[in-house]
Amino acid sequence: MAENPFFAPSDLPYELPPFADIREEHYLPAFERGMAEQLAEVEAIASSTETPTFENTIAALERSGRILDRTATVFFSVAASDTTDGIMEIEKEISPQLTRHGDAIRLNRALWARIKQVSTADAEESWLLEKYRDDFIRAGADLSEPEQDRLRALNEELSKLSTRFAQSLLKASTESALVVTDPKELDGFDEAKIESLRQDDGTWVLPLLNFTSQPGLAQLTDREVRRRLYELSVGRAPGNFEVAATMAALRAERAALLGFPTHAAYTVADQTAKTVEAVEEMLGQLVGPAVRNARREAEALAEQAGFPIEPWDWSYYSEKVRQTRYDFDGAAMRPYFELGRVYRDGIFFAATELYGITFTERPELAGYHPDVTVFEVSDEDGSPLGLFVLDPYARPSKRGGAWMNNLVDQSLLFGQRPVVMNNLNVTKPASGPTLLTYDEVNTAFHEFGHALHGLFSQVRFPRVSGTRVPRDFVEYPSQVNEMWVTWPEVLANYAKHHETGEPMPAELVEKLQAAEKFNQGFKTVEYLAATLLDWAWHKLAPGETVADPEAFEATALEAAGIAFPLVRPRYRTNYFAHIFSGGYSAGYYSYIWSEVLDAESVEWFKENGGLTRANGDHFRRELLSRGGSLDPLTAFRNFRGREPSIQPLLKRRGLD
Repeated sequence: MAENPFFAPSDLPYELPPFADIREEHYLPAFERGMAEQLAEVEAIASSTETPTFENTIAALERSGRILDRTATVFFSVAASDTTDGIMEIEKEISPQLTRHGDAIRLNRALWARIKQVSTADAEESWLLEKYRDDFIRAGADLSEPEQDRLRALNEELSKLSTRFAQSLLKASTESALVVTDPKELDGFDEAKIESLRQDDGTWVLPLLNFTSQPGLAQLTDREVRRRLYELSVGRAPGNFEVAATMAALRAERAALLGFPTHAAYTVADQTAKTVEAVEEMLGQLVGPAVRNARREAEALAEQAGFPIEPWDWSYYSEKVRQTRYDFDGAAMRPYFELGRVYRDGIFFAATELYGITFTERPELAGYHPDVTVFEVSDEDGSPLGLFVLDPYARPSKRGGAWMNNLVDQSLLFGQRPVVMNNLNVTKPASGPTLLTYDEVNTAFHEFGHALHGLFSQVRFPRVSGTRVPRDFVEYPSQVNEMWVTWPEVLANYAKHHETGEPMPAELVEKLQAAEKFNQGFKTVEYLAATLLDWAWHKLAPGETVADPEAFEATALEAAGIAFPLVRPRYRTNYFAHIFSGGYSAGYYSYIWSEVLDAESVEWFKENGGLTRANGDHFRRELLSRGGSLDPLTAFRNFRGREPSIQPLLKRRGLD
């Protein structure tokens, strides 16, 4: 076991995990040693006879658990991005153990007694101290012994159910894939796309991505095939309905144990929203206008189709309306969006113009999969900033969606620079260039906004590093980064035909911008429906159970005023990974909450000259570099100069 790569810090640049040396049999011993080591460190802190200080208590806790942190970071990154049957078995075994481990720390009465005695005059230390106190209180540190015993049992059961939900969904995304035996059924896809779906057994397989409205619904010309694809999407992983209902009931019980009326109230109490009422007030301003817009859009689609449309027709006829009304064809943009150029001449270019940073590919640094590319990021003066790791392609071993995570947290305490990773789920072509849709380009810019938040972090303590901010704030910087997708100077630099090198015609961009507000009703309704579904599950009263989860889902949407048969929630309960396995329970509202701040910030950039170093430096200094080391809304006010308003968001979405 001396050869276990997790037992010592990596000697690779920036402490990049040594993926080439890591084998599955390393994980369990490293988890076991890491947990044992941290518990010993915690016990030493808790039993100390010294007067509690920030340094010997809070900073000591920050220094604890290094082996466990390295192991868990790599393991869960690989489990999400390139899992195996062996990894899934380890995950089922280790998840409840990690839950018990966390409870053993946060429910340690002697440790909690020391934390309550600590004081400090330093601003960053004071903020971290308050975060620790809040963490321990919310974890049940003040509960009685019997209450803590019940809390431990609830946490462990929820951990097991969350893993079960995620693994069932991953399995269903391939098992519920659309399978055809005649490639003519895939009419609407280009030849390269069809070839990428060909299997050795003579079939063509289109896997499901992790949301209701599959991208293929906008392209497939065969209405019956669209119906099949849609019904596979909304009906996948049916066993997850029961898992979700059980989790919601257990979360309600846990919230009551901790002194909150509902899990939603428990969740928002330490977010920027603070109260259930604040979230509901914001959502309430959006539902009516969004549904009205969606109904008007549905009328336009039915007129275009010549018959009453069904949900599987919406995306297809939206493209037709765009072509008819705006003379815009989204497929015409793909030849101008080649993956490598989008990153090199678009995403990286915009970051260089704004922040002065540069990117150098490091092919000698290996990832966990051949599709992974590692880039070194340098500041304007050439000093090292961190590593950016890109994993763009979909595969059966990767969960759906797109995300950012850290492989190494920035921390002045440990002298660590950040290693951040972006995952996408782009279909890898059988041959030739990887051409992206406009939505995929937007997603790439979005996820890189998260990466910048991690790369620019300049804080002392890991607990508040980078994107470790409230859920309803974390999406804000990434949404701001989307503004550069069509910023003229950026677009002109990267949107070039992959064969001829010709720039994207100006009229195509103008048509895109004219067409963008069409279908905003659909996009807002599907998002709000998912948000309010999340909210309904997590406003269950303690002791309230749901016998029929599908009926509950329908009733909840009706009660929220968002039920619209042609537009289902972006995620139904059975595949709502964000809230049942992804840490966003009662927090999916955070995207629209963050977009209020995003829309305000985009206005600020436009008012102040757009893509300039001065603007980038201001955003980096006041917001991106601060991580979670101060109140998020204070950071926003320091950047924007005023309180946020919802009006820019309503205007952007055509809801004003």
